[in-house]
Amino acid sequence: MRILSGIQPSGSLHLGNYFGMMKKMIEYQENEDLFCFIANYHAMTSVADGKVLARGTLEAAANFLALGMDPERSTFWVQSDLPEVQELTWALSNFTPMGLLERCHSYKDKVAKGIAANHGLFAYPVLMTADILLFQSDRVPVGKDQKQHVEVARDIAIKFNNHYGEIFTIPEAEIDDEVATVPGVDGQKMSKSYGNTIDLFQEEKALRKQIMRIVTDSTPVEEPKDPDRCNVFQIYRLFLDKEQQQALRRRYEAGGMGYGEVKQELFETVRDFFAPFTQRRQELLADLDGLRAILARGAEKAREAGAPTLRKVRKKTGLAY
Repeated sequence: MRILSGIQPSGSLHLGNYFGMMKKMIEYQENEDLFCFIANYHAMTSVADGKVLARGTLEAAANFLALGMDPERSTFWVQSDLPEVQELTWALSNFTPMGLLERCHSYKDKVAKGIAANHGLFAYPVLMTADILLFQSDRVPVGKDQKQHVEVARDIAIKFNNHYGEIFTIPEAEIDDEVATVPGVDGQKMSKSYGNTIDLFQEEKALRKQIMRIVTDSTPVEEPKDPDRCNVFQIYRLFLDKEQQQALRRRYEAGGMGYGEVKQELFETVRDFFAPFTQRRQELLADLDGLRAILARGAEKAREAGAPTLRKVRKKTGLAY
């Protein structure tokens, strides 16, 4: 079973990134054929500063490797190191109805929030489709907000296959309802665009400040509290097994526990959990040549894996003559 996903290098990582996608990707290395990439082509829809994008790409790669991505047990690369994906994007664009893209919620939502409309933003799902189809991906773990893009990939693949024969595997979206939407400090989905994140790899003081900003209700300390309506509990539970979650739930329901107390516990848990990963990240970023070498080897593996698909596409479409 081939699993594929990617993450944009557009800013600092937060708990939503980790629990919503990265943790799962790293765990897939144990039993699945994992393909994972840094989506820097996609990031160009929101990052126009070249230096910022280049640095962010290296930092994103270091983040993944520090958190446990093993390039020996997975295929891990930077999207722009495979220009083949752009060639496939163009071939697929000719089988992508305008109406299909016009119905995409992500594009409409971003434009509604004031992001300038351009072709890159509009055609984003076709590039994502090329990422998926080039490697004959079976499953694509995504958040709920990206599910429609995988449906677009399926539609394009089916349309292409109907015309040229069975070239592409039809991918399936995979959504883990337990962590599909990690709440931010305000209760909305955790997102950099909302300014409500709890970031990874930051100083203790800044981390504690973010956690103390988590919105809670005004229930007095002595009264019972509803964990299912508490943003702190919803974030804290991600670090706990089922028994620990039940124990914390009982403390909420018993009363006598203030939100400040559980926020402090959450801060200490987050800090201690990511401490060893932070050390490894620092080591990787101190040796950028070594980091680039890891990514170059990953690109070679990805190119080898995607080459048979592109050869078929070139032959069927007449690009190979």
